[in-house]
Amino acid sequence: MLKSAVQGATMEAGPGTGERILVIEDDRAVQKALRRLFEAEGFTVEIAGNGAEGLAMFKATPPSVMVLDLSLPGLPGQDVCREISQSTPSLPIIILSARTEVMDKVLLLELGAHDYVTKPFSPRELLARVRTAMRRRAIAAPAAVTEIFSFGDVHVDFTKMELTREGVPVQMTSQEFKVLKFMIQNAGRVLSREELLNQVWGYKNYPTTRTVDNHILRLRQKLEKDSGNPLHFRTVHSAGYKFVP
Repeated sequence: MLKSAVQGATMEAGPGTGERILVIEDDRAVQKALRRLFEAEGFTVEIAGNGAEGLAMFKATPPSVMVLDLSLPGLPGQDVCREISQSTPSLPIIILSARTEVMDKVLLLELGAHDYVTKPFSPRELLARVRTAMRRRAIAAPAAVTEIFSFGDVHVDFTKMELTREGVPVQMTSQEFKVLKFMIQNAGRVLSREELLNQVWGYKNYPTTRTVDNHILRLRQKLEKDSGNPLHFRTVHSAGYKFVP
């Protein structure tokens, strides 16, 4: 039974990582194999046997990466993937599936998955994909931003959701605050409309890219001295937008 899903699980022990992996898989043999695989490499491993249990464990303590089987009893793996990716878009989700279950990769990405591995799978391949996902997340992680931030003549307190320009209060919607904070966190980096949609809006009420353009326009009108010639919220043609403090 185990050999049909995992092609051998003997790995050399590696240094401790402190990273936590949540495995949502109902096959007990595969559970044991994945626990041995990841713990031998220094990861902390938590295992859920169904989708509802996995969601509860995720909400209690979000992991560094999640390995998710598509064929789960009760709540389907696709629904688990969609719900978790909506709440935490940056969490790497690696799908496990039988070859007959492999969906179109575009659909997997729409669900929020970052990668998938088909059964039977090589432990080394899965481990490599987990590490790659973690590296990508670390590289993409935005710099920490203080809750109080200033640029130009703008002063913003994200905790109080208050913003002033030249000392005068400016009315901002909650979504405008979210867009502003994400752009500040990624200052100097070109952000595509799709990335802004994914990271700020998520997938629950998926808007059009025009929604991003409208929000950037309003930020320019409220926060730039000359909205027609912006200094802070710049357009990078054919790529997206960039925030420059």
